[in-house]
Amino acid sequence: MSTPQPLSGLRVLDLATLFAGPLSATLLGDFGAEVIKVEHPAKPDPSRGHGPSKHGIGLWWKLLGRNKRTITLDLSKPGGRATLLRLAATADVIVENFRPGTLEKWDLGWAELSAANPRLILTRVTAFGQFGPYAHRPGFGTLAEAMSGFAAITGEPDAPPTLPPFGLADSIAGLATAYAVMTALAARERTGEGQVVDMAIIEPILTVLGPQPTWYDQLGYVQERTGNRSANNAPRNTYRTADGTWVAVSTSAQSIAERVMHLVGRPELTEEPWFATGAERAAHADVLDEAVGSWIATRTRDEVLAAFEKAEAAVAPVQDVRDVLTDPQYQALDTVTAVDDPELGRLRMQNVLFRLSATPGAIRWAGRPHGADTEAVLTELGLTPADLAALRAEGAL
Repeated sequence: MSTPQPLSGLRVLDLATLFAGPLSATLLGDFGAEVIKVEHPAKPDPSRGHGPSKHGIGLWWKLLGRNKRTITLDLSKPGGRATLLRLAATADVIVENFRPGTLEKWDLGWAELSAANPRLILTRVTAFGQFGPYAHRPGFGTLAEAMSGFAAITGEPDAPPTLPPFGLADSIAGLATAYAVMTALAARERTGEGQVVDMAIIEPILTVLGPQPTWYDQLGYVQERTGNRSANNAPRNTYRTADGTWVAVSTSAQSIAERVMHLVGRPELTEEPWFATGAERAAHADVLDEAVGSWIATRTRDEVLAAFEKAEAAVAPVQDVRDVLTDPQYQALDTVTAVDDPELGRLRMQNVLFRLSATPGAIRWAGRPHGADTEAVLTELGLTPADLAALRAEGAL
């Protein structure tokens, strides 16, 4: 593309699998970094087989593997180790998510990698971090969603704790890891030296849960499950419309709460002493939900949305993916964009995460086949056909 991308010239080796580490590398690749996905020759990233597939090709991988060149390398083999060290010498960032001690077992720990490239950023993404009593346990984002307190506050009050039906903790950690990498790279600009990023998946989700530790520390307050309601404001819920769809209403601002009550024909409620604060309104959520819910129940979704927009009150339709793909705001932003893929033809996926006015990101290609770029990447590294043949004979490729 003609417009220069902000991370052009940055080389990232993605050694990670499922999902936080690879997602962080995807985000870097979206803005111009050269990302080389390194997979085991016989055991590729499991995301290739996660979820639905078409013609035997995993669709999740098309998203997670976009903008990445793919090579195979068995790091446990001497030739694989030596080749990775050669790659590391040319790289700016390595992202890995092996259990702590695995790279060290292969003599590919920080000591060896930093000796090969003192400017390298080694990014280690694990469930529990590199030290502590849980560090060597196997773990996934689901455990972080449980441990962090997320599941404990999610769901109806009289129902079990609820886990999200998607990789929430992994995705949050992927975003945080990309930020961590950029922070380490900024530090390198000043010091000239690389360092290790230690990302524990159990931590970023705790950050986005807000001030719960502070509330408990200072007040002994433990947030309970409240379903769609909030302890901080009301009305805040989902409401069924006359045509069988759902809308979500939020009144985080006092002025919005007042507009909603005027809209639904209950202005007298705004005169109640308890209406003056979000917490007091939340304590009277039954009254407010009945007022809003009964008004919405007699109108179609389009009527509700139009009335709320006219009243400058906050509302949104509860959409599934079919609605998302036709939503005019998402269409205006090109949030879900089309990509031409040699295996599957034209396919749609989420666009890059944000827009930059001068140096925008781009999806250059969707996820490529396992090992598609092995020969090209290693030849560029200086390996000869004889070197490649020797690595194949060893089982390192």
